[in-house]
Amino acid sequence: MTRIPECGAEIGRAAEDSTAATPDIAATPSDGAAFRARHAELARGYYGEGDPDDPAMVQAMQMVLHLPKADPPPRSALLAAAAAAAVALCLDERVGPGGEWEQRYLAWKRSRIRKVARRARGAQWQATCAVPGVTVEIAGAQARALVPGPVGAVDPRIKRLQIGGTDLEHDDPGPPDPGLPVLWVNAGLGMTLGKSAAQVGHASMLLAGALPAGDALRWAGLGFHCAVRDADAQCWASLAERVGEGSAVAVRDAGFTEVAPGSMTVIAVPAASW
Repeated sequence: MTRIPECGAEIGRAAEDSTAATPDIAATPSDGAAFRARHAELARGYYGEGDPDDPAMVQAMQMVLHLPKADPPPRSALLAAAAAAAVALCLDERVGPGGEWEQRYLAWKRSRIRKVARRARGAQWQATCAVPGVTVEIAGAQARALVPGPVGAVDPRIKRLQIGGTDLEHDDPGPPDPGLPVLWVNAGLGMTLGKSAAQVGHASMLLAGALPAGDALRWAGLGFHCAVRDADAQCWASLAERVGEGSAVAVRDAGFTEVAPGSMTVIAVPAASW
């Protein structure tokens, strides 16, 4: 895996039981050359041009987690769906040259990377699916990454959704599938579901950009499905060594919410079988 700089997180430079993707997904590339062009753009990293003077023009990707009141999904599956949705949008054909989402995507990518995770259920979730974006479902858990844009112009159907609040208990899904990338969350930080969703979204983008184009194309063929697992202190120390060796990528948070500046929140590792 090509080594890249560890990019910042929320305001920085920034076989799960996989089910069929929902109809609006464009994760499987129809044109290999076009996909490689989009991958090259992602691999360039984040431009870090800073925030505009007008706070309303700050760019963010809104992420929506489907959290039904009855029988909510496992936390690990929901985070995996969020991570997959974020990277799927970043490599969707509509963000590529001449695509309908290109300018909005690049405006966000060239500024300070922000993601805002919200929750929805019932009619709220159905309304969310009408807003431009990409939905991924993993093991019955659904998450949607929306086309980035100014925080002052968030679609009313999204703006009304709650950002904080409902969390999910940590689950133990067992060993990850060796055919999928694994995003390891730093359990010692005690991050909320929403914070964790944003962080794994950063991690999936970083990993895709760091992978050789051929491996990224293979991942796209899997709908960008991945595994999300909690890492205890011992596991985390071992993963941090891999980051230093260049065989894994890490998200470091700017520390504006929940964690201290510079905290390493998620470490992403390519699929063991690749």
